Formats: sequence, C-alpha cells, structure tokens
Amino acid sequence: MPAMTISWRGWIRAHRPAVDALGYAMIAVVSAAVGITGLWSSYSLLSEPASPWWSLVAGLSAAALILLRDRAPLLGVAMAGALLVGDVLTVGGIVPVIVTLDLLYAAVVAATPRVRHRILSVIVVFVVASALATGVGAGDPRVGIFMALQTTGLLGVAYWWGTSTVQSRELVALHRQRAEDAERLAVRDRRAAVEREREAMARELHDLVAGHVSAVAIRAEAALSDPGESERDTSALRAVRDSSLHAHAALRSMIAVLRTGDEVPVVSAGTAAIPAMVREAERSGVTVNLCADLTDPLPPAVDHAAARIVQEALANCVRHAAGGEANVHLTADTREVGVRVVSRGGEPITTPALPGSGWGLELLRERVRALDGTLEAGPTASGWSVHALLPREVPV
Repeated sequence: MPAMTISWRGWIRAHRPAVDALGYAMIAVVSAAVGITGLWSSYSLLSEPASPWWSLVAGLSAAALILLRDRAPLLGVAMAGALLVGDVLTVGGIVPVIVTLDLLYAAVVAATPRVRHRILSVIVVFVVASALATGVGAGDPRVGIFMALQTTGLLGVAYWWGTSTVQSRELVALHRQRAEDAERLAVRDRRAAVEREREAMARELHDLVAGHVSAVAIRAEAALSDPGESERDTSALRAVRDSSLHAHAALRSMIAVLRTGDEVPVVSAGTAAIPAMVREAERSGVTVNLCADLTDPLPPAVDHAAARIVQEALANCVRHAAGGEANVHLTADTREVGVRVVSRGGEPITTPALPGSGWGLELLRERVRALDGTLEAGPTASGWSVHALLPREVPV
C-alpha cells in the first residue's frame, strides 16, 4: 500500500496541470447542477437570467486553459481574463474567476521583474477601466467604486501572493549561495592552513632531519675510506651508510610531497622487500630466520601491510634484542594472511640511546584495523612476539 500511494502521488505531481483542469471542470459541472451562477448579476447584459448550464461554456473553457499554466502562463491568463469578462457580463459562474487568479499567480511567479511590472500595470489599467465602465453603465459612481474594490481585492491578492513566492525563492537562493560561498571560503582556509603546516614540516625535515641523516652518510663514507678499518667495522659502516642513504631518499620524497603534493612518496615494495629487510637486520647484529610460504600474489594493501609489520618488528628487534634471534613466518591461504615475528634473547642497545614512543605498534594496529584484521603484540617467556592476521580480500 505505501508503494502504491507513492506512485499515485508521483503521477499526480507529474500531471498536475491536467489533474487541476479536471478538478476545475468538475467544479464547473457541480456549480451548474446546483445553480451557483449569477454571481455578477448586477453587471449582466442579459435581459433575463440564463440557464445555469450555460455557465459550462465559460467554465469548461477556462478549466482547459489550466493546461497552459506551466508552458505559457501569460497567454493563459490573457485568455482566461477574456473569458472572465464575457462570463461576468452574461452567466456569472465561479470557475472563470478561480482559473484567472490561478493563472495570474503562475504568470507572476514565472515572470522576470520587468514583466511583473508590466503585469501590475495591466492590472491597474483593467481595474480603472472596469470601474469606469461599470460606473458609467450603471449611472452611479458608487457601483464603479464597488467594482474597483472587487477587482483590486481579487487580482491584487493573486499578484501579491505570486510576488511573495518569488521573493521567498530569491531569499532561499541567496541564503543557499551565501552558505556555499562560506563553505568554499572555509575549505580554502583549511587548505591554506594545511599548506602552511606542510611547508613548516618540510622546512623542519629539510633543515634538521635530512641534514643529520646526510651527515651520517657522509661521515660513514669518510670512515670507509680509511684503510685501517677492520672488515667487521667496514661492514657496519657500509650498513650505516646504506641505511642513511635510503632514509635520505625517503626524506627527500616526503619533503617533495609536503611541498607540492604532486609527487608519489617512496613506499615499501611489499613482501618482495622482506629479504632486504632481513639482511639489514642481520647487518645490525640480529640473526633472522625467514620462512615465507607465499605462492600467490597478495592484494597491494595486504602486501604493503605485511611488509610494514615485518619492518617494524625487525626494527624493534634491532633496538631491543641486539645480538638475539628472530623468526619471521609468513603464511597465506585462500582466506587470510598470517605474519608472525618472534624474537629470543639479545639485549637492548644502550649506545646510541633510541627510546621508543610506542607509536610504531599503534600505527600498525591502525593499519591492520583498516583492513579488518587483528594484531597482537607483547612479551613472551624468551623475548617478544608480533602476530597479525590479515584478510585475503580487502574490504571496500
């Protein structure tokens, strides 16, 4: 039943002029049957009252003019006005009056300001002309004044109503435009604030962090040129130099993104980069056992998240389990991907001091939650464990 009601309402809305025309035609028939005619008998030119059924001539014709309300309201109101004058001077039905006022309202609403002024001028001329004609025809000025009051009241209310509707719509459009302008200004201000923050961050990264990282790489390279270094020291210095160069490249990419927002930042190559991560961790003093059971390619988001989990876990092993052992397990089936990193033994490095903020694991949890996965991280009897389960199908 609600669906049927909605469809009927939609049909009526789509065919409103035809529905209103049918309604006015029914009013004309009922008025003729009941005998509601002769409303303007004092202005009638007929010597004797006519049959009420004669009112259907003007009534049905006026009802048909409603079909012009949306397409040509000015033409409709002009034709309805002519019918109204003829009906007032003869039978005096009610439908021509209602239709004329309806079309006058529609014409005022659809007209431009210049056309509305012309419509008002026509109304004034019609009121004055009808008052003079009625007063002269009746030989009594009071009849003319009464006619002027009637026509002014009827036509004036329709004109005022249409003008008020137009002004209301213009006010709504004005407020909507102001709201859209305010929203655009707010968006522009937010973008400007973000750009200022990005510029400040880019300056800080360039002046402080990138400078220090590049200095580390330069000093490591200078130390490598010393022939007196042992093979072990040379290997450690190469690891420092390579890590510094990678970090410097990533920082330059991040600075470019912050400054322009156009370039693509350097991102992890996914699980394909895990062997390189393992080698870096081993060069830093952690023994890593990698067991990767991945036969099919993973979705990019899952592949990237798995690599980030291993990267963060191995970085924590380097800081907090130096000299220890870490086992990295990667498994995948048709439903989910498992990532487990378990460390044993080792000691936290004390020089240089690298205090943790806890953000690394928290950011990993947010990344995993975004994929509808789970991540568990915490101490074990012999070290630390990080275990994540990621869905194979990435949610939209």
